[in-house]
Amino acid sequence: MGTYFQTVEFGASKLARWIIRHRWAAICFSLALAIVVGSGASQLEFSTNYRVFFSSANPELQAFENLQNTYAKNDNFLFVIVTKQGRVFDPQTLLAVEELTERAWKIPYAIRVDSITNFQYSYARGDDLVVEDLISKPAERPVAYLRSREQIAMDEPLLRNQLLSPDGLATAVNVVLQYPEVGHMEVPESVSVAREIRDALAKNYPGMDFHITGVSMLNNAFAETGMLDGQTLIPIMFGLIFLAVWMVLRSLVGSLVVFSVITLSTVVAMGYAGFIGIKLTPISMSAPIIVLTLAIADSIHILISYRGLMREGMNKIDALVEAVRVNFLPVTITSLTTIVGFLMLNFSDSPPYWHLGNMTAVGIGSAWFYSLVLIPALFSMLRYSAAENSDALRSQRWMESFANFVIARRKPLLVAISLGTAMLVSFIPQLNFNDQWVKYFDESIEFRRDSDSAQQYFGLYPIEFSVPAMGPGGISEPEYLHNLEDFADFLRGQKIVSHVYSISDIMKRLNRNMHRDQSDYYRIPNDRELSAQYLLLYELSLPYGLDLNDRINIDKSASRITATLDRSGTDEAKAFFVATQNWQTQHWPKYMRAEPTSASVMFTYIAQRNFDNMIIGTALGIGAIAIIMMLSLRSFGLGLLSLIPNSLPILAAFGAWALLVGEVGFSVATVASISLGIVVDDTVHFLAKYLRGRRERGLSREDAIRYAFQSVGHAIIVNTVILSLGFLVLYSSAFKLNADLGLMTLLSINFALILDFLLLPALLLLKTEKKSSLDRVSLISGDTETN
Repeated sequence: MGTYFQTVEFGASKLARWIIRHRWAAICFSLALAIVVGSGASQLEFSTNYRVFFSSANPELQAFENLQNTYAKNDNFLFVIVTKQGRVFDPQTLLAVEELTERAWKIPYAIRVDSITNFQYSYARGDDLVVEDLISKPAERPVAYLRSREQIAMDEPLLRNQLLSPDGLATAVNVVLQYPEVGHMEVPESVSVAREIRDALAKNYPGMDFHITGVSMLNNAFAETGMLDGQTLIPIMFGLIFLAVWMVLRSLVGSLVVFSVITLSTVVAMGYAGFIGIKLTPISMSAPIIVLTLAIADSIHILISYRGLMREGMNKIDALVEAVRVNFLPVTITSLTTIVGFLMLNFSDSPPYWHLGNMTAVGIGSAWFYSLVLIPALFSMLRYSAAENSDALRSQRWMESFANFVIARRKPLLVAISLGTAMLVSFIPQLNFNDQWVKYFDESIEFRRDSDSAQQYFGLYPIEFSVPAMGPGGISEPEYLHNLEDFADFLRGQKIVSHVYSISDIMKRLNRNMHRDQSDYYRIPNDRELSAQYLLLYELSLPYGLDLNDRINIDKSASRITATLDRSGTDEAKAFFVATQNWQTQHWPKYMRAEPTSASVMFTYIAQRNFDNMIIGTALGIGAIAIIMMLSLRSFGLGLLSLIPNSLPILAAFGAWALLVGEVGFSVATVASISLGIVVDDTVHFLAKYLRGRRERGLSREDAIRYAFQSVGHAIIVNTVILSLGFLVLYSSAFKLNADLGLMTLLSINFALILDFLLLPALLLLKTEKKSSLDRVSLISGDTETN
């Protein structure tokens, strides 16, 4: 072996013997490190604000915050009441709506409640303008009164499709909240009261279904889903890993040691997150599952080598030292490349992925440390039997047979695997971006079920436009109001728009009111002063909490138009945004033009923005990993060659995803970086053993490949199975972004196994008849090649 490898392995042997001699000190230090760093986990809190998914530099977030600083915030609960029999304007249903409206004011941080009962209906009484609740005391009203009010509501553009379904079978109560944002329990506190109100009404009015959706329920669903995953998936993962390790090692002692390594690694990762102030989300809560899954790899390689060496007759201490020596470089390279892959998540446009990447990187680094320290320290003082068994013999024979198969059929395999991979990759252009935040949760989550039910009657995706006027008071200009009216008509003509809210509709109603409710006057006033007087008179008549501050800014130099979409697929939404901008360019003066903004706009663009950013991150990750491979293996050729089996699994996984699913959300953009750091592990271990066979044992390329399969093939399969189990658990998450991440990574891992076992050996044997220029580059000074 060359000086470099001899130096590294000599140092690894010295380290292992030092740890074994000072095992109690090593064990105490390891535990103390976990206790000190892990104590930070007590500071962890769940985020209850969907804005955490967007970086402060995100332009869509900045635009939305500007809107909310101008008008009232739109954190809300949307209660939807669906009648099982009868109609909304039956006395019993109206009584429920009235009670819900009154009780909703008592929800913590509520600043506004809108319903069909307290809608501010205006009409003329002589020369006076009367503004009052559309319906009051419904139980005392005659049927004729209720029917007339129903007709008014159905004709009112601010109610129909917004708080009243066109079929009259469902109505909504919208509660706007203003959180002080000083504590993490504000949203859960409000949600708890909202659910109490919902449950009480459902009990008192059994003939109706009550659903709650809205931004506050979305925020709460993120926290609840993260906690649910933590309470269910993490224990499942612990159990599966313990079972898998026991089945491989057939040793309770060995299983407990590995369990200790992964547990301490996870504790350190979570403690780190607490100390630096990470807010937990469903995405960052997947870090413990990923750490549990990945942390086991180093231990498995060391222990399988240790078990094999003891079966060959080595004593326990020498076997431990040798196992650390031969695995030190591969586990160090794989840990480093995995860390690099996860650190590339910092290029994401979504902070939870930064947190996931950094937490996992810390966990992987901790697993490397604990594997090299705790395994020699603990096994040196514990009894462990590594008696030969038939399963081990069968596994060794099978790997030898498989190696012979691959060597004998290398050319057909090279062609078949290359063509198959190319075919999968060809489907990637068919992938479409599509994100809908309601569908981030599966049907087991209450928010998803309630939102799906509410969406049968009302749109859930508001798109906001803050439209400037020509200076203070300019919203009363007839030209401005006419332009608003034209834009509202355009929006209502769009297929995906279910409702439009514009002050132009209020001004037309007021103009009709002030002309004795004559229908001919349902139009925009032609005089600015007249419009301003109507608006002032109307505002003075509105009760507290139902003013127009959510529609008009303070100096009346801008107003807000809201278009509510009944669906918000990414492509449809983007086409809608382009259409609105084109319409404004053609029909509005430049000073009025407004960009669309809202949470829906933010989620629409996050997938593309995340994908664009992660292309840079993944490219840098590939370059960094290639350099690490070249330097660590002391081979430019093998480092370059490793890019093929390391990058193709990810591309193949995206192609398979195009066939299986066809759509990607913003979570899938991070898969390439995550998978890159994981799939390289198999390649590193295979190439490390191949080089050991060439350099240390003087084997031919064919025999070196056989040696690699026999010495590390079983461990690679075991790790692939365990990784697959881990990401299969993540795939079962109730949070779609985690489920997509789990399934995509699962595909990448298994494609990596196929390519490393079938394609990589064929690439290494491309020039089997004579010396390979690749091998000549890979052999360092003093090495010779044996054919």
